[in-house]
Amino acid sequence: MNQNMQRTFDLSGGMQQVRHQVLRNTYWLLALSMIPTVLGAFIGVQMHLPMLTGGMGFIIFMAIAFGFMYAIEKTKNSGLGVAVLLGFTFFMGLMLTPILMRTLGYANGGMLIMTAFGGTATILAVMATIATVSKRDFSAMGKWLFAGVIVLILASVANIFLGLSALSIVISMVAIAIFSAYILYDVQQIINGGETNYISATLRIYLDVYNIFTSLLSLLGLAGGSRD
Repeated sequence: MNQNMQRTFDLSGGMQQVRHQVLRNTYWLLALSMIPTVLGAFIGVQMHLPMLTGGMGFIIFMAIAFGFMYAIEKTKNSGLGVAVLLGFTFFMGLMLTPILMRTLGYANGGMLIMTAFGGTATILAVMATIATVSKRDFSAMGKWLFAGVIVLILASVANIFLGLSALSIVISMVAIAIFSAYILYDVQQIINGGETNYISATLRIYLDVYNIFTSLLSLLGLAGGSRD
């Protein structure tokens, strides 16, 4: 009886150690992924890279992004997966060019970017902490969050043609709420053993953070951008 209990404790402790290692590796890779993101954004802004806009631009962006994500999932069990992930984050940095250039066109553009960065970092820290210490199970949120993302995508596509500022504000606010909740979900998936690959985990949390940052920056620009 005691031997069986000892085996159970050893197995539980081993699983817990693996989960903590996955979480630790995820945070390290997430931090590393910010370097190519910043580099891509810097190159895009400095070179004033032209970006396709409208419906065609959205389709091309989604095709390339999903191509990268497919490649990441296919290579996630090897070192190549890290390289593909970093390539993807460089691409996503380049895709920040339009919103960064638009924001930098404001007199307080630099402050808005730093505010969005600080706000994103705060949301990540708070949500990750809640997911780590909370005893509540957030796994049931997954299907609702996915449905919310689909609605967001449809609304964003519609607003490409409508160009409504009010709808842009609503989309940004809802996106911040959804992807903040996704951080809770994704971090707890690692802690509970639902996600055991740190490359896949990093990709998911990176997308959460990226969408929160762009939504915050868009919201700040619409609400507080100054041309003076």
